[in-house]
Amino acid sequence: MAKKLYDLSQGLSANTSFWPYYPPFEVKYFKRKVEHGVNAQYIATSNHIGTHLDAPRHFVTNGITIDKIPLEWVYGPGVIVDLTAEMTDLAVYTPEMIESKVKVEKGDILILHTGWHKYQFGESDQADEERYIHMHPGAHPDMCDWLIKKEIKLWGMDCVSTDHPMNLPIGRFLGKGTFAQCDKVRKAAVKHFGSEEAVDKLFPQDHYQLTHNALFKHNCFHVENLGGEISAPELQNKRCTISCVPWKFVDGEAAFCRAMAILD
Repeated sequence: MAKKLYDLSQGLSANTSFWPYYPPFEVKYFKRKVEHGVNAQYIATSNHIGTHLDAPRHFVTNGITIDKIPLEWVYGPGVIVDLTAEMTDLAVYTPEMIESKVKVEKGDILILHTGWHKYQFGESDQADEERYIHMHPGAHPDMCDWLIKKEIKLWGMDCVSTDHPMNLPIGRFLGKGTFAQCDKVRKAAVKHFGSEEAVDKLFPQDHYQLTHNALFKHNCFHVENLGGEISAPELQNKRCTISCVPWKFVDGEAAFCRAMAILD
């Protein structure tokens, strides 16, 4: 039976939004055909830009690295869940939202389609880098126990992080003392959730980078900055084969990957 492959990856270039204060993606030619008889390029970058997979080592000192991740954890059966109707600036996604749309089996690869990839530069004519970085949806605290119970190794979404901005530098200290982006994000969060008390209850201080700190020690990790054809109608709320295979980066705490969905 013929299979159809869907690219779930964002393009990677010097224009790609990078994590605040991390080194951006840089590329240059060091050989050109006209001069050297060959074209060859050099890149310098952090690992946390574009579509990439975080290994447990990213947040666990002795966690497994990219090269030690079993291939069956990054290739296999899974689901793509369409959450676009529920997602607004600073929204949270919950296990209940997911399970109302599709049955998630134990050990699945779980992909969440929030629609936020369209704000990444180069993904659509709606590109809005500040909205992509500052106002993206994020995980409700209940997601952590649910993912562990479901024995999920790999999950991902079309946002810059699995964590909500209020559990990240974005909503806590980004630009403090300069442009104070964090104060603007917190003000928007208070408006969205109704009060300062509601924000503090949902995002307590000890939940900083919650999905990273709580899940990586259980070898439950993720791929961030998905995009590409993730909005294809035939993928929404469907089971398929998912591939998020990174390059074999020895001792790597993260690595770029070319994510795909495969339908029969």
